[in-house]
Amino acid sequence: MELRHLRYFVAVAEEGSLTVAAERRLHTSQPSLSRQIRDLEYEVGAPLLTRSVHGVELTLAGKAFLDHARLALSQVEAAREAARRAARPEKPAFGLGFLTGQEMDWLPEAMHVLRDQLPTVDVTVTSEYSPALAEALMRGRLDLAFMRRELDATDLVFRTVTKEPLLVVLPSDHRLAAGENVELQAIAGEPFINVSDTAPALHVVIDDYIRKSGLSITNAHQADNLAMAISLVASTRGFALMPRYALNFLPWSVVGRPVKGTPPTIDLVVGYHKANTSPTLGLFLSKLDTLIGRVANRSR
Repeated sequence: MELRHLRYFVAVAEEGSLTVAAERRLHTSQPSLSRQIRDLEYEVGAPLLTRSVHGVELTLAGKAFLDHARLALSQVEAAREAARRAARPEKPAFGLGFLTGQEMDWLPEAMHVLRDQLPTVDVTVTSEYSPALAEALMRGRLDLAFMRRELDATDLVFRTVTKEPLLVVLPSDHRLAAGENVELQAIAGEPFINVSDTAPALHVVIDDYIRKSGLSITNAHQADNLAMAISLVASTRGFALMPRYALNFLPWSVVGRPVKGTPPTIDLVVGYHKANTSPTLGLFLSKLDTLIGRVANRSR
């Protein structure tokens, strides 16, 4: 009895047809498959299949044999995978996360920091909302993330990499778009697109800034992500306050202008779990200041 006999028998049992199993699963001829099944039945010493107008059906012996055949095939596959792992040990993994959009500025330099480790470490990159990144760090699915300072993530350590000023984002043909900056009072009465709870840290910064401005600004819409906010600005002819990195994504129909006066800022941080002992994480953190400097120099 050979492994191919087991594979052929399982395929026929699952398809319920010698012809279908031969053509779709095994890519062999039906007469050849029939001979293989007969050889298997000879080895077992009992008929495993019966033919009917509906195809083939398992005998009682066939039903008993099927579970064992599947188990044997799965054990063979497990043995093969174990041998492969032993022959080629898996690389250690390093999970790197980014607040969606930030990877454009920070991923190239992050990979530069890790370039010497890339032959020996599997680096995976994730783009997500900041709260989702915090959860992934807490659960050990990520090692480090460029994110916001999430207050509920008490087991995470945060290090500031930059303070991003918020810009006024408005339609490119808006009456204030031609200026170098925008005075909030001049636009306060127009539709305001705020962020939703998918960005709690940014929501707090925006609400606090509007409250301190003393202006009467009410939300016309809430956007779950950057693309939605940009779309709402263009379609409603309203305005939004967005971190500077949004400039990387603005279409021709929308522009960003600095806030006149002292703009509000929001921290971009790297976060990691305080119990994470990954050597790759330690290396990354040791080179963080160099990374920050390279990004700052490139953006000048």
